[in-house]
Amino acid sequence: MDLRYDRQTRLSQFGPGGQAALAASKVLVVGLGGLGIPVVQYLNAMGVGVLGLVDHDKVELHNLQRQVLYSEKDLGKSKISVAEEKLNQQNSNTQLNLYDTFLTRDNALEIISNYDIVVDATDNFPTRYLINDACVILNKPFVYGALHAFEGHVSLFNYQNGPTYRCLYPTMPNAEEVPDCNENGVLGVVPGIIGTLQALEVVKAMTGIGEPLSGKLLLFDGLSQNSTKIKFKLNPNNLNIKELQGSYESMECLLVPEISAQAYQAKRNSDQAICLIDVRTTKEFANHHLAEARNYPLKDLKTEINLDEQNKVVYVICQSGKRSAKAVAQLQKKYPQISFYSVVGGMNKMTSLITQS
Repeated sequence: MDLRYDRQTRLSQFGPGGQAALAASKVLVVGLGGLGIPVVQYLNAMGVGVLGLVDHDKVELHNLQRQVLYSEKDLGKSKISVAEEKLNQQNSNTQLNLYDTFLTRDNALEIISNYDIVVDATDNFPTRYLINDACVILNKPFVYGALHAFEGHVSLFNYQNGPTYRCLYPTMPNAEEVPDCNENGVLGVVPGIIGTLQALEVVKAMTGIGEPLSGKLLLFDGLSQNSTKIKFKLNPNNLNIKELQGSYESMECLLVPEISAQAYQAKRNSDQAICLIDVRTTKEFANHHLAEARNYPLKDLKTEINLDEQNKVVYVICQSGKRSAKAVAQLQKKYPQISFYSVVGGMNKMTSLITQS
């Protein structure tokens, strides 16, 4: 047995058999952000045979606080290319399969079918429900992780005919109910903790050691260092999924007009007047905002805003583009005579462009 893995093969409960099982495993990790980075680093180091990596984002400055595989010299590069280089340096024995794309209903079944287990490291609801349904159809287990501020959740779904994600959360929340990490934030170390726990669930499921979190939701509170487990049962109806839904995005998200940060910056550099609404919180706005912006927090948008209908075009911005898309969907209904555009990437992208210029 390779000396590389000596410290874990010495464990009587793991041993050479566990190492062999890990080496034969094919693991798909969807998302190379705060959760995905510790997952791929530890699974790669421990000797998983095949790692599939799915991501289509580039490294940005605000990622570095928690996505510790990346460095300042990686800014602007694709996450998947940086991850490939650094994981190969860490363990050249692992086969890396790269998918420089987002997981969608059009490619999910084809990609997932090649793997033994899936790790959801996206921390967004549409992809999570898509992964769940694809895994039920293909009879694949998937490891779940979620973040909120100082807290995290971990579970293992669809494992040996156990409960699925829909047994815990039957339906996707609507756009107004979805929390936004750009507004609420996340402490940098918490994704590392939750991602590492996800990697541990993969190891347990693939090697048969320990007690996997099937039918149990682990709740971790970083401020108190307390963890709690909640048990939940299988609803057999949730195993009857035979095909993917037509869409895993709300209609609001699909129909929102957008403008790229680059295109908006070009308009700022021209002499034309611009109407920009910033829908972040008053605290976020006070900390940093574009000079032309007016602040109407999203939670107050329905009651507080009063636009001059002479404005034919209005741009909307938030921190990442998620809240601005919700705002545009609302504003389109209230002011049908005005054209609204959500700035893609929000202040994260605009700040990066301004810094580079």
